[in-house]
Amino acid sequence: MLGLQGLRLPPAGFLLLLPFLLLLLLPAAPAPHRVSYKPVIVVHGLFDSSYSFRHLLEYINEMGQYGDTDYLKWLFPTSMRSNLYRICYSPWGQEFSICNYWHDPHHDDLYLNASSFLALINGERDHPNATAWRKNFLRVGRLVLIGGPDDGVITPWQSSFFGFYDANETVLEMEEQLVYLRDSFGLKTLLARGAIVRCPMAGISHT
Repeated sequence: MLGLQGLRLPPAGFLLLLPFLLLLLLPAAPAPHRVSYKPVIVVHGLFDSSYSFRHLLEYINEMGQYGDTDYLKWLFPTSMRSNLYRICYSPWGQEFSICNYWHDPHHDDLYLNASSFLALINGERDHPNATAWRKNFLRVGRLVLIGGPDDGVITPWQSSFFGFYDANETVLEMEEQLVYLRDSFGLKTLLARGAIVRCPMAGISHT
């Protein structure tokens, strides 16, 4: 936990948003009754150590979140999506789970420099564990990606297949993403050996 001593507080306007932000984070909080709900984050960063690698197959991966999901719409007006980067790409914002995988395609430089989680495990920024994480990710025998247009939480839903928005909010498929083209953490290598299976499923909501 962060102490108050020596803590640089954000501008007063953002402090007014904090109660709403805390409510926003509640759906993502771990709880026994949420065992079946695993947010599709790029967990090759969570489970790429040699000890925890055996748990990797319990999870799936994604390119990030940028959208007005059901709970975002409930808490905020639609315009909140375009302003959330102000909170998420601050040092204190990165203390919150949703900000760890918030990817704003209109502020890519801020995302790359401020993200303390997603940009690192996607290999979009250099860090000491990059080589080890990539090596362990490539140990996956088969990566099965499941997602669909009726998800209701992951936005864009193609993020479940490593697709994501460009700056115009046009969805680019995995093969068009820089992390794939640069093979930042092994996606291109995995696909080349036929180890990636994409399963689009319509009519299924995120539970």
